[in-house]
Amino acid sequence: MKAGVIGLGAMGVPMARYVHAKGVLTAVGNRTQAKADALASELEVRAARSAANFADCDVVILCVSLDADVLENVAALAEVLKPGAIVVDHSTVSIETARRAAAMLAAHNIGFLDAPVSGGVEGARNGKLSIMVGGDEAQLERVHDIIGSYAARITHMGITGAGQATKAINQILVAGINEAVCEGLALGEKLGLEPERLLPTLMAGAASNWFLEKRGATMLRDEFAPGFKCLHMLKDLRIVQGIARDSGIRTNTIDQAVADYFELIERGFGESDTSALIALKRARATVESDAA
Repeated sequence: MKAGVIGLGAMGVPMARYVHAKGVLTAVGNRTQAKADALASELEVRAARSAANFADCDVVILCVSLDADVLENVAALAEVLKPGAIVVDHSTVSIETARRAAAMLAAHNIGFLDAPVSGGVEGARNGKLSIMVGGDEAQLERVHDIIGSYAARITHMGITGAGQATKAINQILVAGINEAVCEGLALGEKLGLEPERLLPTLMAGAASNWFLEKRGATMLRDEFAPGFKCLHMLKDLRIVQGIARDSGIRTNTIDQAVADYFELIERGFGESDTSALIALKRARATVESDAA
């Protein structure tokens, strides 16, 4: 099989490298052409300049930022891919966008899998992403080995949109954990607890979680290199907020996280890792202490 990758950001580049290591990478593309040119030169593959450069691909992997980006790429690919090809979308978008993309491609007998990922930049670099997939199970089986090159787990969640639905739940849990960890560690600082004792103690008990393990020490040192940017978290949470409200559930955790990440971006932390949330928790503690 021949594969292409579109979207060469912090996640897309390591994905492309793993696909190349499988010996099937044919073309790479990116909105910023220089990125595509550089990676294509390094890996000795084609640097795409239009959707037509993916016409011979059996699989095209998307890893872009916005719903509009997904639909734009899908519309272009629908006109050039051969019948039977499959587009695998690792972007985080709405359920409705996934269904629209699938319908656009189905009209040309091209498959579509909504396959958002979890695990962050570290997961992409280490080939240990969790991939949650919506769409036809037989199509997933055809591309399983390729996307498995950068995954620790691939799960077929159901029909088109089920992948994005699962990612929405993932992001609610992530946002809630981030809120709790940052608030807890901000309080720990105020109480004078030593990080080298506090962090391993928390990790040994019921409070243990990925965010605390991977970001606890760095956030206490005011190191916020992404990771996963606050801008991207807010984008995801606004999608989740709409899905949750349409479903009729209470959205307290989502609403608080949306407000906090919006404030962080207003304060200039948009490009920082989501663990920069501790800066907001510290600031609130200071304000409340002063008010008292």
